[in-house]
Amino acid sequence: MNAISPAGSRRAPGREPARLPEDVRPVPASTVDALTDDLVAAFGAKALRRDDAGRLSASTDWAHMSPVLAPLLPGGVADVVVFPRDADGVARAVALAHRHRVPVTPRGQGTGNYGQGIPLYGGMVLDTSRATTIHRVSDGAISADAGASFVALEKAARATGQELAILPSTVGSTIGGFIAGGSGGTGSLANGATWTGYLHELRVAACTDWPRLHAVPYPDNTAMAHAFGVSGVIAGATVALRPAVEWTALFTAFDTLEQAAAAGEALFELSPTPRLVSLDEAGIVATYRPVDPAMPPGSVSLRAIVAVGSVAEATAIVVSCGGTVTGVRANGPALLTSLSYNHVTHRVRKLRPDLTHLQCMGRGLIHRRAEVAATVPDSLVHLEGFRIGETRTWVGMLFTRYVDTPSLYAGMDALAEVEVYVDDPHTWVLHHDRLDLVRAAARRFDPDGLLNPGKLPRR
Repeated sequence: MNAISPAGSRRAPGREPARLPEDVRPVPASTVDALTDDLVAAFGAKALRRDDAGRLSASTDWAHMSPVLAPLLPGGVADVVVFPRDADGVARAVALAHRHRVPVTPRGQGTGNYGQGIPLYGGMVLDTSRATTIHRVSDGAISADAGASFVALEKAARATGQELAILPSTVGSTIGGFIAGGSGGTGSLANGATWTGYLHELRVAACTDWPRLHAVPYPDNTAMAHAFGVSGVIAGATVALRPAVEWTALFTAFDTLEQAAAAGEALFELSPTPRLVSLDEAGIVATYRPVDPAMPPGSVSLRAIVAVGSVAEATAIVVSCGGTVTGVRANGPALLTSLSYNHVTHRVRKLRPDLTHLQCMGRGLIHRRAEVAATVPDSLVHLEGFRIGETRTWVGMLFTRYVDTPSLYAGMDALAEVEVYVDDPHTWVLHHDRLDLVRAAARRFDPDGLLNPGKLPRR
């Protein structure tokens, strides 16, 4: 699942919900056939799919979790899907699409929650999930092709006494897709978002007639982070590692949100910084199946992935804030990861399909909770610890009853009055504060606007 976008994503009042583009024209069958012939010549027939099932599968993601986006889906369907096996192949496929002037939508192997991987204009979907080579692990960095999974990356890093600085909550995701589609995840409490030092170097395929990989260093490569591939196709990445820590899962329970949040903020300051700190109100815990005895019904659940050596100090913090430690499990970090970020949305909506999610930040989530409840109906709060700049704070998910789209968007605007700021999760249009940087990179790497069209607003 994609992480919450914690910075520069506050919703501008009056922004319109996502709409399907009106200027879509089908790619001529003769053009698709000609491109397919070139792709077969370059990669072999087994590296392509043109059957209906394959094209539809490559044209959908988990945006169906949004009641705003679901009626618009699939939105567009690929004409052809290609699976390169290495970074050079990614560049070659992009170049062939450009020669035929066919739109390109790059994809990884994650869930995608905003429709960012849906080919609104049809064309070619470029699936990087077979480009899995891990090239090297050095002191503080790991380099791999875009399709390397986080399971494989973490295993390779651990073999050298290191671990990934940030990894998504869906560990089967691939590195290229996570960088292009996500924002942060496990490790972001210590290390921030993907665009804050995580990206040492990206290998980027330009959408031009000649296959070429560009080595784009930090900070220039932040133009590709959470940009849905519009500013260049990520063919490979070198990302940050940290010294490995022996982690364990800490489960705690509190009577009130305020108590749990205060304890969580104290846990933020442990050394080493916890890999994850998550908080759920009792109404969210009630949707989790199977029921876990470490998350007692009626209690606010605060959970953390902490260093084994920090358990005693963490326990003292919890008790001092009025809470109870309900479990410490060496094999629990994977479970805690599966109860974080947009995994929570999936779990909540399975039992409560009447609810939808808003990705939020702001002190009002905790300190003005009663006013939030009066602003949006049937609300429930999920929080994640996140580093923004030099500050560790909460970002979160606010679940609310969905009535209709106008009411939902009116609620987004009203929440700002109680210090809750919404990063709209119901649109595939990019809307963060780095769009000028993204547009500049798009002019360089996609001069003809063929990369994932419909996702980057013109202005």
